[in-house]
Amino acid sequence: MKKIISVVLTLTLLAGILMLSGCSLKTEKLDTAALLGNYNIEELKGTEINVYNWGEYISDGEGGSVDVISEFEKLTGIKVNYNMYDSNEDLYAKLKSGGVNYDVIIPSDYMAERLKNEGLLQKLDYSVITNYEGIGDEYKNLFFDENNEYTVAYTGGMVGLIYNTTMVSEKPDSWSAMWDPKYSGEILTFNNSRDAFGVAQYLLGYDVNSTNPDEWRAAEEKLKEQKPLIQSYVMDEVFNKMEAGEAAMAPYYAGDYLTMKQENDDLAFVYPKEGTNKFVDVMCIPSSSENKKAAELFINYMCEPEVALHNANYLGYLCPVKADDRYEYKDNEVLYPKQEVKTQFFHNLDQDTLDLLSKLWEDLKLA
Repeated sequence: MKKIISVVLTLTLLAGILMLSGCSLKTEKLDTAALLGNYNIEELKGTEINVYNWGEYISDGEGGSVDVISEFEKLTGIKVNYNMYDSNEDLYAKLKSGGVNYDVIIPSDYMAERLKNEGLLQKLDYSVITNYEGIGDEYKNLFFDENNEYTVAYTGGMVGLIYNTTMVSEKPDSWSAMWDPKYSGEILTFNNSRDAFGVAQYLLGYDVNSTNPDEWRAAEEKLKEQKPLIQSYVMDEVFNKMEAGEAAMAPYYAGDYLTMKQENDDLAFVYPKEGTNKFVDVMCIPSSSENKKAAELFINYMCEPEVALHNANYLGYLCPVKADDRYEYKDNEVLYPKQEVKTQFFHNLDQDTLDLLSKLWEDLKLA
């Protein structure tokens, strides 16, 4: 989700300037003395885990941030093989194929529900994940894991409309702006079926968890109507395009907008009046995991208040772990809007609806 290529280039230049002046970039350190768990487990040293996460969706040492994976490896002696995907659907396809084994995955709520229902997740041992007690109550007992057996919250947020104030004449308040012909060729949209259809469904006033085939087909027609105006279907590419002023607007995740805003102050953000998606991304262990104990230790580590704090400050997303005043976004009105926002979670769909959505998405992309 989080793309930082332009940040890296800026920091590379800055680092050179600072070296010439005898200074260096300040790198944050993880206060290991503040960690609550025990990470010195002899039997796990020398083992490996495969972690599968959204693109650039973890504090990784860029910009002086804490490299939380490197710190985990030093603490535990466990090697982390870190891989990235673009969408929940990509994650599902990879897991379903059975070609690769992962130990920790981080899907969104509705996809975690689907994976659980299909037997692709295994129950967690919360006697190992002791930091789970620090997760806020609002992130527990949710629809996709009502008994808190399979998931631990990682981040949360909402989708909104990002727009460039130098290219969009008036502040938009509706998803209909993405169908305005005057922005033809300057509109980006999601390159994943659920989010892309969600925008059309909200605009049409439909339930995003509808099982009515006619409503899904109507949403497809709405997206076909929009397609001639679209510059590109994007995921991580949205960062470079919006930061460089190459597009007028794009629907995307609020936390990622905050990253883009740091690079382009002309960008602004709005939650459209028709409603939008609210989501929670969660940490899970696939049923195919070959190192469950180490995977649970990793999840426990990610729930450490000290680790979660650095991660949340780097990502700009909601922090499910109860954080202290060092949480930079605790009063941010994009993440914590004062006005009421109409929201809806995506839920897992029945197989017939999933098959229809897959066909409609394929038809749309080929149209």
